Amino acid sequence: MNLLVIDTATEACSVALSIDGKVTSRFEICPQQHSQRLLPMIDEVMTEAGIVISELDYLGFGRGPGSFTGVRIATGMLQGLALGTGLKVVGVSTLAAMAQQAMSTAANDSIVAVAIDARMEEVYFAQYKLENGIAVLLGEEAVLPPEQARALLPEITDSVAGTGWEAYAPLQDYPEKEIEVRFPSAEFMLSLAEQMIKQGLAKDVEDVEPVYLRDKVTWKKLPGRG
Repeated sequence: MNLLVIDTATEACSVALSIDGKVTSRFEICPQQHSQRLLPMIDEVMTEAGIVISELDYLGFGRGPGSFTGVRIATGMLQGLALGTGLKVVGVSTLAAMAQQAMSTAANDSIVAVAIDARMEEVYFAQYKLENGIAVLLGEEAVLPPEQARALLPEITDSVAGTGWEAYAPLQDYPEKEIEVRFPSAEFMLSLAEQMIKQGLAKDVEDVEPVYLRDKVTWKKLPGRG
């Protein structure tokens, strides 16, 4: 399977390409520079792998939650790439990607809690369990005040990920663990995207929408798509 995944949902910008399991990736922390860096990063991994866009089988993107502007950038780029190629696409949760990375060396059944600073005194929050190498959502993704997120946490979890733990006092007192994963990376979206593709969840690009969690934000669909 030849799969390209992009993500710009947070301060990080990342691209990952899997060609029959061989991965080429780029990752940068570049706030407010995603629109300038994304296409060059795509070109870099494609050139390094010696492949052109027409040789891809699928496309994937970080569908959120995250920065409204950042999620829009990745969605818009995905639309452009998919419309030019007719490729089917999958949207991968940024929270799940962070859990997947945090679990990359963990044992099966490990639990990770993810909290991204959503600004406005809220966090994007979810908990995941590692099953057969894949981060599986427990409950649902939500945008919550940190106090509510803290109330949902067990007494202890195997690991935590995201910027929300250091941003808000109610989460800072959670059992002390080193936060190694602060931002999502497209490299760790690859396995999640491949799993979705195997499950038949790849869609036409006009049927894929970003996830903001805040209801007041909507994405403008492609012209003529309703």
